[in-house]
Amino acid sequence: MNRILFIALLTLVAFALPPKKKITVWLIGDSTMSIKETKYYPETGWGMPFVYFFDSTVKVDNRAQNGRSTRTFMEEGRWQPVVDALQEGDYVFVQFGHNDEVETKKSYTTKEQFKANLIKYITDTRNKKANPILLTPVARRKFDAAGHIEGTHDVYAQIVRDVAKENNVPLIDLDKEGQTLYQQWGEDKSKLLFNQLAPDEHPNYPKGKEDNTHFNELGARMIAQIVLKNIRSLNLELVERVKK
Repeated sequence: MNRILFIALLTLVAFALPPKKKITVWLIGDSTMSIKETKYYPETGWGMPFVYFFDSTVKVDNRAQNGRSTRTFMEEGRWQPVVDALQEGDYVFVQFGHNDEVETKKSYTTKEQFKANLIKYITDTRNKKANPILLTPVARRKFDAAGHIEGTHDVYAQIVRDVAKENNVPLIDLDKEGQTLYQQWGEDKSKLLFNQLAPDEHPNYPKGKEDNTHFNELGARMIAQIVLKNIRSLNLELVERVKK
């Protein structure tokens, strides 16, 4: 009888719990995260499969844009609408660096400004009682002659790590974890994660494509799973909203 009463009490408590507040997970970043037009398929940003991880209490709003840096994302007026829409309990995943670090690009951002921009994203997010998450730029696929993966974001990825530590922000290190993934797959097999195609293999790329930066559907899914793994290891409240 006691066991029956105990189960009944548990059931009553479960029904008495208020429903979870609906939240939005905002993704801001560059082409490695962004939603792709069909004319670019099979190129896939990791933010695309990421949306399927969560239950109905989470909306993923992917604002990432190809070619943007921390600076140009703000200058083009893409950040302020996110700030205006932020609600308490939301999350903002910030992943830049690919375009900030290249001095020949119009999107180039100095190391000092890159750091200042990251801090602004953090401050603006926290001012709305939302949760900033910093991500290093995701690793490119680059192997040396001996078949060992090489880093291509060393300086700017370290800035992200430092800013996260100095401002007590959760960090997802897609540079280090991406390199580890590619090394595990090896120099040849890791091509299967990227938008690499032989001539006439896909109608969107009749001349073929050799891309070591942007993912195909498989690669995007693997990176999204790394992000999900970190959400769990960081023990974010968001874990409770992952589909069982």
